[in-house]
Amino acid sequence: MDFGIATFVTDYSMGPAALAEAVEARGFECLLLPEHSHIPASRKSPWGGGAELPKPYYDAMDPFVALGAAAAATTTLKLGTGICLVVQRDPIQLAKEIATLDRISGGRFLFGVGGGWNAEEMADHGTVFKTRYKLMAERIEAMKVIWAEEKAEYHGEFVDFEPMMAWPKPAQLPHPPIIMGGNFPYGARRAVAYGDEWMPISSREQDIVDLLPQFRDMATEAGRDPDRIPVTAFAAPPKPEILARLRDGGIARAVLMLPTVGADEALPKLDQFAELARGNN
Repeated sequence: MDFGIATFVTDYSMGPAALAEAVEARGFECLLLPEHSHIPASRKSPWGGGAELPKPYYDAMDPFVALGAAAAATTTLKLGTGICLVVQRDPIQLAKEIATLDRISGGRFLFGVGGGWNAEEMADHGTVFKTRYKLMAERIEAMKVIWAEEKAEYHGEFVDFEPMMAWPKPAQLPHPPIIMGGNFPYGARRAVAYGDEWMPISSREQDIVDLLPQFRDMATEAGRDPDRIPVTAFAAPPKPEILARLRDGGIARAVLMLPTVGADEALPKLDQFAELARGNN
């Protein structure tokens, strides 16, 4: 089982280049950055983690710019979004950003995606909350066409463009792995429908290992080989027994959430996580 780190990078946390160097030096496989373009002051949409939305959600840097800095500071570390809010981004421009990052990193980008939860944030981008998943599916499908075709053309309900040319193409062919965030069963269904991997959160409320047989059956019924859809799990909380269960249950990658703190706190926490990873290999 591989191990990755996810964190919000802000102007008061450890910077993305130094953080990526530290993550790579400790033998982790990947670094994932989440995103929020902004948080509406109304705070109408409830956050699933509790009543109070943590400050880093307001302060997160753009993941693609931050991952560009991380790419320049590392050589083997995989770099990804965990997750990218595709429903709030223009697919033509996003396809170029991803292809560019995949090129400058030497094919190390992981495209973690999700539909999001903040309806007011989406509305500010012109996105309707109720149809966000259909929009996400079309945008991902359209980006696949842009990455693969010399003259790309797409006509859908939400995404529509005539033949056009866009470069660069990604270093990874046909495109970087699309890792679908979201819990069972809906996130799992989307992963089977148009993802390459599935990335749920493993917690007391949802034990991913127990759900893997149902996920595999879901993939088989859809005509896909379940062995070719790896599962990444956010391990919450990151305890040895939880990591051991994920490892023994066939999870391909466990992601540990690093607090948004400066180097004086982040580096000891990374050392602790590295020790946990070594104990579960």
